Amino acid sequence: MMDKNSDSFTEMLAAVQAFHDKHDFKGSGGEDLAYRVALMTEELGEISACVTKGKDKEQLAEECADLFILIMGNAISADFDLNQAFWKKMKKIMNRDSKMINGRIRVSEFKS
Repeated sequence: MMDKNSDSFTEMLAAVQAFHDKHDFKGSGGEDLAYRVALMTEELGEISACVTKGKDKEQLAEECADLFILIMGNAISADFDLNQAFWKKMKKIMNRDSKMINGRIRVSEFKS
């Protein structure tokens, strides 16, 4: 198992792959993307509950980690390079303008 304090994307992805392998996600439906979207929705609900019900940051961090693990698992399941996709998207959004909408900052592709 990888170092639990590692911040290496490659090591984190390998840990998620090991989890998939341990539980045979590929052979038991755990890599079905529709199923994974439902799991992510569930995790977003748990993150929302942490925020709206004033739970502590440790609980929030755990729920965010659950979502992050699921997202990394999506890359495994759908066979795409999440690291490459991340940096490609960051480059794109760093070139976007921002707007204040209803008192909150929004960074998007705004259409005229």
